[in-house]
Amino acid sequence: MTWFKNATIFRLGDKPDAIQLNEQLAKRPFQPCGGLDWFSEGWTPPAGHLEQPVFVTRGHMLLNLRREDKVLPAATIRAAVDAKVAEIEAKDHRKVGRKEKLALKEQVTDDLLPRAFTKPFRVSALISGGWLIADTGSSPRAEALVSKLREALPPFPAALPRTKTAAHAAMTDWLAAGNAPGAFELDSDAVLKDGGENGAEVRVSRIDLTSDEIRQHIATGKQVTKLGLIWNEKIRFQLTDTLQLKRIQFLDVLQDEASQAGDDRESLFEATFILMSEELGELVEALVEALGGLEDSQQHKEAA
Repeated sequence: MTWFKNATIFRLGDKPDAIQLNEQLAKRPFQPCGGLDWFSEGWTPPAGHLEQPVFVTRGHMLLNLRREDKVLPAATIRAAVDAKVAEIEAKDHRKVGRKEKLALKEQVTDDLLPRAFTKPFRVSALISGGWLIADTGSSPRAEALVSKLREALPPFPAALPRTKTAAHAAMTDWLAAGNAPGAFELDSDAVLKDGGENGAEVRVSRIDLTSDEIRQHIATGKQVTKLGLIWNEKIRFQLTDTLQLKRIQFLDVLQDEASQAGDDRESLFEATFILMSEELGELVEALVEALGGLEDSQQHKEAA
């Protein structure tokens, strides 16, 4: 089990039924890219020892979307087209026109695509309580995962969380005050940005965030767009103004606890997943509370 390194968070309107979700994802397995396909994506078991696409334990679910993209640089296509154009012009003693070049480009692409290299990546996600947490810092990849879930189990209501206090405003207030609320504490890195036309940005790392230097940046009107935090002395991460968690580090106290669950692969996998799901779920709940709670529309969804 690999600990999540990032978290893009979605609020679920309704928690999906695990059995139904498993059945629907099993109908959409990952298949490698075909000859003329630019990409392929589908669901795979979250670990090598598993057979089903959804791993479920203690009410938590883990799933894995895999994607494969063909790598065919534009320069490679252009060079092959230029070679064909030169060959035709030398053989037929005529100029190759624009429409013919476009047709040659399509032909060359079709010829090269089956032999192109592929670039694979995967996005794992867990469902815990009222949250879907995707292990990615890329918004497009997270949205693509949710889109595939909607295809499998429509309408799959999931939305980015909307809190009563904007993340950038809260982080700026925390930094100005020199402390974070509740079980959160300031770490040693931040990004501050000027809201003016020049958009000046200041990045600080391995620095005391309660220093006068930091307060001076805030006094000149800069807003915090990324802030290093430690939660409950267990998880270190960077919070962004879009409510993403990046550079997540599960500290030794959690990793030691997981490792004591057993020596075999299956036991360690399950223990790590349970621990990670519960801790991340609690962190997200605490973070939302620190930001004033969810907007009323998303609270109503929870009650439904």
